[in-house]
Amino acid sequence: MDCIPDGWLHPAENNNKYGCGEDRIDSLPLSKSVVRRRRRIAINPNNPGLKKMNIKWLALPAIALLCCTTGASAKEWKELRFGVNPSYPPFESTTADGGVQGFGVDLGNAICAELKLTCVWVSNDFDGLIPGLKAGKFDAIESSMTVTDARKKQIDFTDRLYAGPTAIVTRKDAGLLPTAESLRGKTIGYMQGTIQETYAKAKLAPGGVKLRAYQNQDQVYADLVYGRLDASIQDKLQAQMSFLTSPQGADFQNSEGISDPLVPSEIAIGVRKDNEELKGMLNAAIKALHDKGIYAQIQQKHFGDLDLYNN
Repeated sequence: MDCIPDGWLHPAENNNKYGCGEDRIDSLPLSKSVVRRRRRIAINPNNPGLKKMNIKWLALPAIALLCCTTGASAKEWKELRFGVNPSYPPFESTTADGGVQGFGVDLGNAICAELKLTCVWVSNDFDGLIPGLKAGKFDAIESSMTVTDARKKQIDFTDRLYAGPTAIVTRKDAGLLPTAESLRGKTIGYMQGTIQETYAKAKLAPGGVKLRAYQNQDQVYADLVYGRLDASIQDKLQAQMSFLTSPQGADFQNSEGISDPLVPSEIAIGVRKDNEELKGMLNAAIKALHDKGIYAQIQQKHFGDLDLYNN
């Protein structure tokens, strides 16, 4: 194998064009003093040859970093796709022309306006929202989704949007309480994929309560009115502000809120675990809505003086 030129290492003594060892100059042995001098030159930080080499090698990481940063920029956002189940008024519901409306929808639209993005609402069954998010069907979930430990294992959440306790709805003359003892032998309905389903299976079913699942909340209330259900379990405020204010709900009432770790009250926007950029954008927008008074205006429009954020 040919030797590489070592002029940069031994410029003063290298008289061999292809020399590459300290004991090789014209194939002649070197004195100890020459060897020592070469070693001093090789390790001397003031050696101009070494400086030239170090500068070149140190420049390589910087060049590589520059190439990487200019070649891979963050996503350029133009629209924000929210997954929503529009069967949960007054938070999310369908309009006569097929659009979506409600408190949560207004918050989502305000967030998009703050971020200068176009809002796109993608309707989906509630129990398919997390799978749809993970599959990339939409960018985030804005659909009255409560933050739970089980859900946090699959997706991430923004800062709080609002809070909502859980309660049961029964006929006013039923005398039923939100306990397994009171509901024993009765049938209670809920929307699939909700925290209320988790609670009913864990706390009510073992006590002899019959459970029935539905694809959306409208179906739950319909069977409650027709007598197929003895009770329904859902967000207390959702029932109070929609079903119980309707003619169909005139003979029904809300229970007290249920206090249990399985039915936490904090509601937020769901995002994919690997999407820290979007999570940061949404959190900044939520804060801006509070700072500018926009959140308070939307809340007043839907709920009057009720404080949902600290509910």
